[in-house]
Amino acid sequence: MDVAERVRATGLVPAGGPLVVLLSGGRDSVCLLDVAVTLAGAEAVLALHVNFGLRGEASDDDERHCAALCARLGVGLAVEHAARPERAGATGNLQAWARDLRYAAGARLAGERGARLAAGHTLSDQVETILYRLAVSPGRRALLGMEADRGRLVRPLLAAEVTRAETAAWCLERGLAWREDATNLDPSFARTRVREGLLPALRAVDARAEVNVLRTAQLLRDEAAVLDEVVGTALAGRDRLARDKLASLPPALGRLVLRRLAEDATGRLCARAATRLDEVLALGDDGALDLGDGARAIVQRGVLRVGRTPDLAPRRAP
Repeated sequence: MDVAERVRATGLVPAGGPLVVLLSGGRDSVCLLDVAVTLAGAEAVLALHVNFGLRGEASDDDERHCAALCARLGVGLAVEHAARPERAGATGNLQAWARDLRYAAGARLAGERGARLAAGHTLSDQVETILYRLAVSPGRRALLGMEADRGRLVRPLLAAEVTRAETAAWCLERGLAWREDATNLDPSFARTRVREGLLPALRAVDARAEVNVLRTAQLLRDEAAVLDEVVGTALAGRDRLARDKLASLPPALGRLVLRRLAEDATGRLCARAATRLDEVLALGDDGALDLGDGARAIVQRGVLRVGRTPDLAPRRAP
């Protein structure tokens, strides 16, 4: 099957279903927009481009390219402009700021239209995400990768197991030009180092390295569903737990429970929380401990709850 038929088979882009597509102008988002128009119809699709102004005239060229593409496909285009925050650094913090802003703008627009929000992540992005998270974040969830269907947010190309090479081939076959972002080759960004350094090294070890990473993630995702049920049973629907009850659990389950409490409280991934189980148990009947990632454990009269640090805004990593 071609890319469009594979995406159709996922059910994430139904005919006539309202959809907001995040459009950067790169090959993956251009492919996704064209596939969405093919399957859902141009009248059901709206593209969103966020101009961060980070690359000067090149950023404006990206915006003009997206406008021309949408005009060709008969799709509406919403454009947002963003000013670089003073506190954002030149690497990871800046990328996180841009990602959060783009998703927030997309979620707002999709909510106004009663639509789903579609991002153009591919199978290739999934491999990079897993390897990056494995390097920076302890715990099994680092290996789960991105979800193809998170309710309002969907990743149709990922669900259809489309690779970056296939999105390029689709665009070439359809005569659709795309923009190349030079920062994707900038080694100051961790994701670039994964893509240009780590992945080639793994392929040199075994040509099936990427396939093996993805198969492992798929197996762990299935197992994660079972573990989540076990954690839910331990918590019994509560947002707090007696410290003695936590201490009585097998350590592996205790770590998962602590992490669940932290992530439910903060609305974001809290990988470091699981590593602080012994310290939480050592608090006794009263005490508090910062768990990292914006989560704070508080024990009062022997009952543990986890809250957000006061300056933390809730966010889920994509």
